[in-house]
Amino acid sequence: MDQILKKSLEKIGIEITDEQKEQFDTYHKLLEEWNKVMNLTGITEYEEVVEKHYVDSLSIVKVMNMNHVDTVIDVGTGAGFPGLPLKIAELGLEDIHTIHGRAEDYAKDAAYREKYDLCVSRAVANLATLSEYCLPYVKVGGMFIPYKSGEIDEEVKGSKKAVKVLGGEIEDVVKFELPGTDIGRSFVKIHKVKNTAKKYPRKAGMPSREPIV
Repeated sequence: MDQILKKSLEKIGIEITDEQKEQFDTYHKLLEEWNKVMNLTGITEYEEVVEKHYVDSLSIVKVMNMNHVDTVIDVGTGAGFPGLPLKIAELGLEDIHTIHGRAEDYAKDAAYREKYDLCVSRAVANLATLSEYCLPYVKVGGMFIPYKSGEIDEEVKGSKKAVKVLGGEIEDVVKFELPGTDIGRSFVKIHKVKNTAKKYPRKAGMPSREPIV
């Protein structure tokens, strides 16, 4: 167990310190404990958590130079993925806080709107809907990078209008398999090229009920 994490992360070019390894192990223990009282994840066995949560979360290094990122928001983070692994291994962020509320509401708040270099999300929403939740948080020049399944072509095609309307531009779609698995993943690189119109996101529930298409 001692070497599983380090070896797995080395496959995506990430080296961690002993202190970072301890933080990941503590995270796993907390995940197991909290999962007993609430359904955070169906994956709790250590090796699976490493492969399907930690490595998956950190695979963003394939498409983004995290050294150029100062501010990050993780929308719909659930059990802390991908935000917490990114914090532990990559970003060395100090000023971390969690917000419990609807993405549509906080995106209207000047304290959060268009304040972030990078928005990430492993939420399961359709890409058109997810873009309406997430792009309003990204500053012009920043990136929104959702974590998606390998079969993404139709979803990307169906989201192009929404992305454009919200001030984004799809730059690239990078597909890969998680190391040591046959799980297909995709990163959709969306560049924020202009400010999001004030009317977006629409009121709570609308982005999922009536996506921009």
